[in-house]
Amino acid sequence: MRRRSLPLLPLLALASTPLSAETLRDALAQAYRNNPTLTAQRAAQRANDENVPIARAGGRPVLSTSTGVTENFLRGGNSITNPERQLTASAGVTLPIYQGGRVKYGVRAAEVRVEAGVANLRGVEASTFTDVVGAYNNVLRDEAIVALNAQNVRVLDTNLRASRDRFEVGDLTRTDVAQSQARLSLARAQLQSAQATLISSRENYVRLVGAPPGTLEQPPALPKLPDSADAAVEIALQENPNLLAARKVREATDYDVKVARANRLPQLGATVSQNYFNYLGTFGSGSALGLGGQSSTATALGASINLPIFQGGRVAAQLRQAQELRGQAIEQATAAERQVVAQARSAYAVWRSSLEVIASAEAAVNANKLSLEGVRAENSVGTRTILDILNAEQELLNSQVTLVTARRDAYVAGFSLLAAMGHAEAEDLGLDGGALYDPSVNYRATRGRFNDFARTRAAEPVAGSTAAVGAQDATVTRPLDPLLESNVDRSPALTTGVDRPRP
Repeated sequence: MRRRSLPLLPLLALASTPLSAETLRDALAQAYRNNPTLTAQRAAQRANDENVPIARAGGRPVLSTSTGVTENFLRGGNSITNPERQLTASAGVTLPIYQGGRVKYGVRAAEVRVEAGVANLRGVEASTFTDVVGAYNNVLRDEAIVALNAQNVRVLDTNLRASRDRFEVGDLTRTDVAQSQARLSLARAQLQSAQATLISSRENYVRLVGAPPGTLEQPPALPKLPDSADAAVEIALQENPNLLAARKVREATDYDVKVARANRLPQLGATVSQNYFNYLGTFGSGSALGLGGQSSTATALGASINLPIFQGGRVAAQLRQAQELRGQAIEQATAAERQVVAQARSAYAVWRSSLEVIASAEAAVNANKLSLEGVRAENSVGTRTILDILNAEQELLNSQVTLVTARRDAYVAGFSLLAAMGHAEAEDLGLDGGALYDPSVNYRATRGRFNDFARTRAAEPVAGSTAAVGAQDATVTRPLDPLLESNVDRSPALTTGVDRPRP
């Protein structure tokens, strides 16, 4: 069981989400079952489990048999010393008794690497979920930006038509019309760019989740996050899976050094063998000696000791190599710790700053709406120009885009902070759709196996292809937040110049 330093409720255990719309929980559950990066890492961990029985096999008895028939076509001498044919068969058991600790330390190193692999699988799981959360929120953000730009195009199109109408009646100049035309053209270009970005975000969502995004609901609120970056770092140093994996690898290399050192020590073994031979009636054939024995058996029991004295420097080189690889693992654990500290602090900083940006952007949107209404009203009495209206509309659009971007950044940074603390895995998220994948099940079934002829499972694809998923488009599937809506002003004074004072 993993120790919890921060009380957390399941992030996505929400029962009130409508079944007709796709939720973040749906996307995460789909990716958990169908993301190829995650399913590949599970297969890699199952392969890693096999290192334990491989290491154990070095200390187990080895049973072997052999048989053969020899036919002598050209013989020198007589059939007593050189019979025509011979059948031999043997069976033997070799039992390693002592190998200097090489097997024991090799098994322990393999077991620790299994633990490292489990932690690494947790890290891949958290990283995948973080990518899915980012992709989900990118689609929401880019849909909103497309809707805002489409809204801006409609507003500017109305402004252009109004400018042309007022130019016809002499209220505006060609410059005013040209300014409106230029701003509308720029807005259409921005809309095309926003649509391309939305398509790219949706395709990335398909890549991660394996299915196209539907009408996405707003993600649920994140659980309470730490009050400071230091508190987040303290939790991350204890529970971040990537850091735990690096520490386990560092521990395993200590056993690797002991394995290399064991190659200098004596090795003791025992053998038991049974031998059989048969000359198939050719022993002494044609001689007057009357030899009748054509077959024989022999049972042998032996012991061997191997005392390495000089091995050409190979063992010393292996020991130096193991020591340097341990040094590498130590440094990599330090690098992983630095990475975790930086990830936790930066995610916390982005999360906190994004919350401030959201508050400021909401105030800016409301203020820019008020400003735009005022500029339009002042234009109707001749104290503001068309350019003032265009600038006010652009400022409103900019603040709206800033707001939706900040909302996305705050959520993704908050989830990244959870991932850095080791709290963004399937166990934490309360995912539906069946039992969670448990890597210990395969390990328990594998670690004690010794049958060389056990059936093996053929590799089969788990994650599905997305080639059949249709190309994504830039259709906006959900309405804008009311705070982001900007009604097009169609008052007579703006569209026709009526009631505008003449100079």
